[in-house]
Amino acid sequence: MVVYQLLATISFGDAVSNDTLALQEIIKKMGYKTAIFAENIDSRIPKGTAKNYSKLGRVDKNDIIIYHLSTGSKISRDFDKFKCRKIIIYHNITPPDYFKDYNDGSYRICKKGYEEVKSLADKTDYCIAVSEYNKQNLREMGFTCPIDVLPILIPFEDYDKKPNEEVIRKYSDDGWVNVLFTGRIAPNKKQEDVIRAFAYYKKYYNPKSRLFLVGSSGGMERYHRRLISYINALGVRDVIFPGHIKFDEILAYYRVADVFLCQSEHEGFCVPLVEAMKFAVPIVAYDSSAIAGTLGGSGILMKEKNPVLTAGVIDRVVKDEELRNSIIAGEKKRLEDFDNEKIAGRFEKLLADFIAKR
Repeated sequence: MVVYQLLATISFGDAVSNDTLALQEIIKKMGYKTAIFAENIDSRIPKGTAKNYSKLGRVDKNDIIIYHLSTGSKISRDFDKFKCRKIIIYHNITPPDYFKDYNDGSYRICKKGYEEVKSLADKTDYCIAVSEYNKQNLREMGFTCPIDVLPILIPFEDYDKKPNEEVIRKYSDDGWVNVLFTGRIAPNKKQEDVIRAFAYYKKYYNPKSRLFLVGSSGGMERYHRRLISYINALGVRDVIFPGHIKFDEILAYYRVADVFLCQSEHEGFCVPLVEAMKFAVPIVAYDSSAIAGTLGGSGILMKEKNPVLTAGVIDRVVKDEELRNSIIAGEKKRLEDFDNEKIAGRFEKLLADFIAKR
């Protein structure tokens, strides 16, 4: 028996890709042969880690396919051809309408992706959703097979590496408050709402504050330009786009952050929330999609998207040491739920139980 993991794209540092690689090690330790196949393979991925999906040969009826589903893919269209037992790990797909005015390719692939997910409802033996929100999405799309919820595996050891010293020197211990959001520059992430709340905070509470919007704008250049226009229209200063940066720089921005502000409207899990927990950065987040589930009662969850109110909350978090320490303690406690050993052990049991039900 071979356990195959399939995904549309395996990328360097991508959350879905990291999860795939971590699960591969667990499957190997369980004693099973395993291999990863992807339609697209990042050149930075070590050679031999994954094979091109086009090279996937005959799959035996006793084999198992684990499909990491996060976008439209030929794998979805081929899924019914595999006459073996099949598992979907659902990472969610961004609703296509977010991309309609910014990137036609992204719009089309996400629209197709949603159609493909629905078509797989009766072709799947078992699903693992990375959040309760994703599980409910699957149920709404007609999935009746057993579904368990299991968070993705996050490589926490990477976050203990040395942060970029230049960023630390430039932005720490200078009396300024640093507000941070990390995530690709994309319409569903709603960076404009982060900017709007920050503008109120800077104007009415603390002029010595800056906002870092860390993430690549590749493919979303039109949206990025609109954000710049919005910043100019508001007349707000000190909004910084570091762009596509190295990992040690990302670590440094978390190190210098005073508040992590998330206004995203669609997340299947939202790894940056867990990263902020790891770096003991208090989180202020808008309650949407999987956000509340990932926070698990930690951070500050805003039920409405009110920039004036959000600015006031940021100010309170910055100034009220007792509140700040309480938030960080809650995040530290929640972080324990994402312990790799716990999640790895849970995955191993889920897979073993699935295999046993021949």
